[in-house]
Amino acid sequence: MNRLSTRWPWYASFIPAALIVSGTFVNILSPRDYWGDYQLGAAVVLAGALLSLRHTIAVAAAFVLAELALLVKDGYFGHAPGTYSLINAVFTALVGLGVNRVVARHGRRLEAVRSVAEAAQRAVLPAPPACVGPLAIAAVYKTAQIEALIGGDAYAVQDTPYGTRLLIADVRGKGLGAVGTVSVLLGAFREAADQAPDLVALAERMEHALVKAASSREEDIRMEGFVTAVLGEITPGADRVRLLNCGHPSPYLLEGDTVSSLDPGEPGLPLGMRSLVGPQAGPENWPFPAGGTLLLVTDGVTEARDRFGTFYEPASRLGGLGPFRRPDEVVEILVRDVERWTGGPRDDDMAVMAITRPA
Repeated sequence: MNRLSTRWPWYASFIPAALIVSGTFVNILSPRDYWGDYQLGAAVVLAGALLSLRHTIAVAAAFVLAELALLVKDGYFGHAPGTYSLINAVFTALVGLGVNRVVARHGRRLEAVRSVAEAAQRAVLPAPPACVGPLAIAAVYKTAQIEALIGGDAYAVQDTPYGTRLLIADVRGKGLGAVGTVSVLLGAFREAADQAPDLVALAERMEHALVKAASSREEDIRMEGFVTAVLGEITPGADRVRLLNCGHPSPYLLEGDTVSSLDPGEPGLPLGMRSLVGPQAGPENWPFPAGGTLLLVTDGVTEARDRFGTFYEPASRLGGLGPFRRPDEVVEILVRDVERWTGGPRDDDMAVMAITRPA
């Protein structure tokens, strides 16, 4: 695992070398006090944290040799002050090497955890098929934390007798509890998608599965265990799409270089909250033109903020960039644009799914 590629900008690897050069220069200008030793010591410790073992050894050796050369030049070598300075240099070099070994061991453990999390993520949230009938599909999941590979967003696509049914959802909460809810949600969707006669019935079956799974949990978790979702159904002719919005960010329809938000006339309640209010709102029908792309996102996209606190708006940001010929092109452009918009870590996970009806 490359530490620099995941945590630090590319120029971080040059900081230890720059500190070695500047510290040596300061020592040359202050031959009596060697004020540059602080920079030299910091260079070795930073190298241990940022660089590989081979490069850390090189920085440590450069530090000790530079210190030795200055002691000989200034006449301190062989005397008590020079001996103490050389011992401190060697000790600092050993500390840097120790830091490198500790960080490397932590990195190996983190890599093992990441591999387990990746296997769990693929088991719980497998990638959707690249195509279902005439439809091309692409999806991506991005966690808020770089080290995490698993979270509470979900998506699924399934070919059924009623057409191509799809799901994108965002589970309330974090951690393993959210992952467990995602597992229940996707299991219920896959089982009921082939059997439920319409989207309302499909939502009811998923609601029943979620409520049943939450009944064995603690009260505070059960009260917060709701799921925002969009259930969709693309007709067998792929010319229309039905959408049932359960308190989730609206999907978007990309046609040519225009982007339209498919807002529901009556927003529904999230799954898991049906017992609090009346029945779920009905689905709405939308035309699905040839060459169009249906884009579904979670609130990790719509609630992403720039440094001024402005929310990201997919419709305005993607408008004018089309036409998009492939769903993976839409997903790639959107994810890259969101990362540019935030300019750093996001506050929430982000799931994106695009379905294109080829022209």
